[in-house]
Amino acid sequence: MIVKDNYSLKEHNTFGIEATAAHFVEYDSVDELQMFVGRRAANGDTTPLLHIGSGSNLLFLGDYAGTVLHSQIRDITVTANEGDYVYVRVGAGLVWDDWVQYAVDSHWYGLENLSLIPGEVGAAAVQNIGAYGSEAKDFILFVDTVDLETGAIRHFTAEECRYGYRDSIFKQELRGRYAITHVHFRLSHSFRPCLDYGGIRRALEERGIDDVNITAEQLRQTIIDIRREKLPDPTELGNAGSFFMNPIVERSVFEHIQKSYPDAPHYEVDADRVKIPAGWMIEQCGWKGKSVGHVGVYEKQALVLVNHGGATGQEIRQLCESVQADVEARFGIKIHPEVNFIA
Repeated sequence: MIVKDNYSLKEHNTFGIEATAAHFVEYDSVDELQMFVGRRAANGDTTPLLHIGSGSNLLFLGDYAGTVLHSQIRDITVTANEGDYVYVRVGAGLVWDDWVQYAVDSHWYGLENLSLIPGEVGAAAVQNIGAYGSEAKDFILFVDTVDLETGAIRHFTAEECRYGYRDSIFKQELRGRYAITHVHFRLSHSFRPCLDYGGIRRALEERGIDDVNITAEQLRQTIIDIRREKLPDPTELGNAGSFFMNPIVERSVFEHIQKSYPDAPHYEVDADRVKIPAGWMIEQCGWKGKSVGHVGVYEKQALVLVNHGGATGQEIRQLCESVQADVEARFGIKIHPEVNFIA
């Protein structure tokens, strides 16, 4: 276990925000995490706790006065093989895209469309990450956790996780209560590509790839290429990927918008609801490529807010609020951040 005081978090958030944690604890096993929780309880320590992954979905608004926890549990264990399915337990501290690469290399299929999403496995299960027609919840069976108040181990089924669009019970009433230590996945031995979302087929055609005989490796690389074309590398330009969630609205709301914007992009959710790309609405408001001081909206994808260098978390929050206000004024829709604001 690594314990540090007055620890810089700049390398632990992809916005590259300068912020300091009063205490930083990095653990390598469930036992170490339970030991930390036990000592904390014995000492009567009630300072705030924040468990982070790679910080790809965080915005620090200032220094953190409590303890930041980070997992280094990175094991991968096959727990069962049943027919067409393989069941795998994955450590929460493993980089998500490393896990996707490992699965593809092992001929375990299903995660290809989630390639190159930043973050770690545990955070992916909290956030229910998704892209190109797939979500983490589609493959998660259950998660192993440690209660950060008692140190007790608890297992949550996928149903108990109450997964929704970029949401779970760990972001709602159990926020901050449990640390995920392992995530259990069910993947397939058969490759069934998901191609009908986000221009994947067009990208395959441009690359001369046959969508009938496509391999998992080809699909993964195509998804990676698409993401790199749209999203900036956080090592070069601070960002948290998609900053806003795409709003799901009543069909009548979309039809009203469609009167002014006949070609408005949208995705059918069900008979009564439609998902509208937040990036499109932001672009219609003139924000794409616009900068304000140290921050701005990315020139290639309006869904991404960026730190041009030296920005504070407060500056990014102010930009977020300005974008939200303009979208609501024009479309009557309030868009909400995917990113978690940490005060």
